[in-house]
Amino acid sequence: MKQIAQFFLVGLVLLAAAVVYDGFYILEEGKQVVVTQFGAPVGEPVTDAGLHLKMPFLQQVNTFDKRIQIWDGDPNQIPTNDKTFVFLDVTARWRISDALKYLQSTGGTEARAQSLLDNIIDGTVRDMVNKNNLIEIIRSSDWSEDTMTTGRNESMGLTPKMGRDKISDQILEIAAKATPGYGIELIDVMFKRVNYIESVRLKVYDRMISERKRIAAEKRSFGEGQKAEILGTVERELKEIVSGANREAVTIKGKADAEATKIYGDAYSQDPDFYSFLKTLETYETVIAGNTSLILSSDSDLYRMLKNVEGK
Repeated sequence: MKQIAQFFLVGLVLLAAAVVYDGFYILEEGKQVVVTQFGAPVGEPVTDAGLHLKMPFLQQVNTFDKRIQIWDGDPNQIPTNDKTFVFLDVTARWRISDALKYLQSTGGTEARAQSLLDNIIDGTVRDMVNKNNLIEIIRSSDWSEDTMTTGRNESMGLTPKMGRDKISDQILEIAAKATPGYGIELIDVMFKRVNYIESVRLKVYDRMISERKRIAAEKRSFGEGQKAEILGTVERELKEIVSGANREAVTIKGKADAEATKIYGDAYSQDPDFYSFLKTLETYETVIAGNTSLILSSDSDLYRMLKNVEGK
């Protein structure tokens, strides 16, 4: 009888321990819980970290993440409004905003949530790409018309309006309206990779090469015009400088010749005989060398001078 009482007491202790152990749970930071009883939710989701109480054995704890999670779509080829296919790889960030709705709509499985996001985001992306031209999907929204040959693209019906950044914002705005019903908050949607398909890429490369060659030809033509204008200006300025220098040199030379003539005149007027004698000596030095023979008339000034010099 005593042994039965001891076994009964031990059983009560173990049962009490099990009840205490299963009646409490610890919620980690960054997590949230929905308590269910026989599969039906009980109360509101628990979002505060710490120690919490539940009914042991009858209630279960369903734990979900509160942190931001990543959705990656499958890369797809999607036709644009101008009937051109573009290759898109899209990603998004999301989180569980209402754990109770999330549990009810997805069964608490992340695979189901990813499948729902596939349908919502992929469908919205396809719709928005179908409504816009290729240039809007490719270009950035901070694009400026100064970087584009406006006339050529307008003639092709490619006048830019939004750009992929604004398109992704619109995708987020539309898709985010559908996710709250599943307890999901969509934070952002981004184009991870945007590219042409192979057949279009080759055409685009050819057009880019042609466009760059045209721009290079325009730049070279403009440069040649600038070069001709600069050379013309340099030549004109050089002629003006040379002409001015020659004019100034002639003026200076004329003044010097006038000054020299004046000096010669003053010197001659002071002693004409001496001046005549000096000029004759200069002539003598220039004309007569060591073996020079002269034939002079007896009445020439040079003969008279030479005779006077010899007589002296």
